[in-house]
Amino acid sequence: MTSETKRMKILIVDDESDIRELLNIRLRKRGYDTAFAGDAIAAVSVARKELPDLILLDLGLPGGEGFLVLERLRAIASLGWVPVIVISARGDSAQRALDAGAKAYFPKPIDLDQLVEAIEQELSRE
Repeated sequence: MTSETKRMKILIVDDESDIRELLNIRLRKRGYDTAFAGDAIAAVSVARKELPDLILLDLGLPGGEGFLVLERLRAIASLGWVPVIVISARGDSAQRALDAGAKAYFPKPIDLDQLVEAIEQELSRE
């Protein structure tokens, strides 16, 4: 991984603090910076402020579901290009998430090794 990759920022959007912390630990070990949001409203405002290189998005969020967040992100010029990887306990939402513009879908419980691999593949495309 190059030093440029190590400075990339990932926004973790999940209402479960233990999942945010687990992802934070794993991603920081890989050299990524992280930012967090725990609900749909914060997700869009934090994304605007932080301008992440990639967003991990849970679908079941307080303040509006993840699909609404994804739609809003796609409508913002400075964020519309940012790859989004959906992580969710909703097993029936994978195709809808991909159709809505997500680059990948991971069911909970998350396979962290596969998730990190997908993140690195997405970020290496830039």
